[in-house]
Amino acid sequence: MSDRVDGHLATALEELVDDDGTPVLVALDFDGVLAPLVDDPKASRMTPAARAAVDRLGAHVWGGGAGRARLAFVSGRDLDDLAGRAAPPVGSYLVGSHGAQTGHATVAGLESVPLELTPEQTAVLAELTAALDSAVVGREGAWVQRKPSAAVLHTRQAGPADSAAAIEAAAAAAARLGLDAMHGKDVVEIAVLHTSKGEALERLRTVVAHDLGAPAARVLYAGDDTTDEKAFAVLGAGDVALKVGPGETLAAHRVPDPDGVAAVLDRITELLASGAGS
Repeated sequence: MSDRVDGHLATALEELVDDDGTPVLVALDFDGVLAPLVDDPKASRMTPAARAAVDRLGAHVWGGGAGRARLAFVSGRDLDDLAGRAAPPVGSYLVGSHGAQTGHATVAGLESVPLELTPEQTAVLAELTAALDSAVVGREGAWVQRKPSAAVLHTRQAGPADSAAAIEAAAAAAARLGLDAMHGKDVVEIAVLHTSKGEALERLRTVVAHDLGAPAARVLYAGDDTTDEKAFAVLGAGDVALKVGPGETLAAHRVPDPDGVAAVLDRITELLASGAGS
């Protein structure tokens, strides 16, 4: 599938996986990037091509226990849910809840950093969740997802009027509680912790460089949603920002769908296997 990558993007990938010894972090959102967007988040699955490409890259990165590339999954999903859906190759980094949760895939399973809220944050989260629960009453198709540090309004299956009313109520609740509302594709996530995918990606870059004994690392980040723009915003020279699907974006590169992402991952694996990543 890597023959689907050409032109400007192909050149950028070659520069990403240069032979100068700089570590490479391949960081991927899940929904809309590796898995098509679906009405029911519990039904989300990687496409066969994306699954195979992730596994091939993971096997190359970790097969010999060496190398200078690392793989990460960065999602708005709860960390445990992300780990279950992504089935990450051993050694992968995981970031859940837009950066509020972090973990590492080991042979024994997911190793995560405990997330603890203060009593005040716990109380605010309870008030927030109650407000969102009220916002979806009588609005068919709108529902509220609970996370360890956030509540999420889902409106993908709601009609336009119900969706607009629920979103307005969620925004009002966030403002009243002094919280930021993150608007994505048919979702509004409100967290009691300040997080963003951009901050999470910067931390991952530092971790990878430190773990591999290098002063810096280059990053490819692939995302599809408005929340991914904060990750694109922290990328710089030598990095690759990859937008998946339509929409305005800061990213310099774009592929149409998860199978396009699979082609990019396969090309990275080929470049690493050719010796550029050794």
